Amino acid sequence: MGLIKPLRGSLLVVNFKTYLEATGKRAIDLAKSAEKAARDSGVSVIVAPQFTDIKPVSENVDITVFSQHLDPVKPGAYTGRILAEAVKSAGAEGSLLNHSERRIGTVEINSCVERCEEADLYSLVCADTAQAGVEIARVKPNIIAVEPPDLIGTGISVSKARPELITDSLQRIRSVNSTVKVLCGAGITTSEDVSKAIQLGTEGVLVASSVVKSKNPDIVLSDMANAIVNAK
Repeated sequence: MGLIKPLRGSLLVVNFKTYLEATGKRAIDLAKSAEKAARDSGVSVIVAPQFTDIKPVSENVDITVFSQHLDPVKPGAYTGRILAEAVKSAGAEGSLLNHSERRIGTVEINSCVERCEEADLYSLVCADTAQAGVEIARVKPNIIAVEPPDLIGTGISVSKARPELITDSLQRIRSVNSTVKVLCGAGITTSEDVSKAIQLGTEGVLVASSVVKSKNPDIVLSDMANAIVNAK
């Protein structure tokens, strides 16, 4: 098993969280909207559905699917834990890690990134500060998303409210790991927010409610993907 969809260019990552609007059949519908935005724009769009939806989503779309979490365990007696190999088998090609709503410790981050590597999965690790981003960068995940927790779900984008956090994080992270992709998240709501993030030097954005809770996610996804293209 290998990484079959290289993560080229800027990324638009959509976290479905546990919203009903992205559960079951609705998860497939939303993933199809993401697939259309990817196809029309040429941007790499990644979706992160709930665990129970990974398999049906991955079977219905031709874009990269991530899990929302996994545990730092190897195959064995770990009831209730989420195994990297199981995530891979279900059709995911990577996993979010250390999201502010599913925070894990430094040791766990290291182990989870290692487990992703062993299972041929991409790792996207969230960082709430520039210093956290530096520490995570040393572990060599594939992607880091800088997300101040207090702005998540507020509609106030980090790219506008705290542009200095992004630029500082980028500089410091790339000083220790020049190859990791750096995204930003938290409050990214509009295409303008996305454009600003790209202009500040990020390689994409991590979004959630602005897409999932939208009355017309097709339009929101299309606008965000096109903003990435036009901001380059």
